[in-house]
Amino acid sequence: MGLLDEVGKIAGAVAAVEAAEKVDPEAGLLTKGIAAIAGFEGAGKLESLVEKKEEDKQDADSAQAADDAGAQA
Repeated sequence: MGLLDEVGKIAGAVAAVEAAEKVDPEAGLLTKGIAAIAGFEGAGKLESLVEKKEEDKQDADSAQAADDAGAQA
């Protein structure tokens, strides 16, 4: 899934550059570069957060199933 992670980060960078251009149509190369880096890093952090939430939910579901099995025994 490493390739998909990178594609998501690149999409975040492209979206950030597009947003910077819409806010400031005459944005310079430095502004676009900073936006690209922020978008790349932001998408990575967002993806990590989503993965952590999914893992926490799976752990909670597993704990609930274990509690249910213990109550039935």
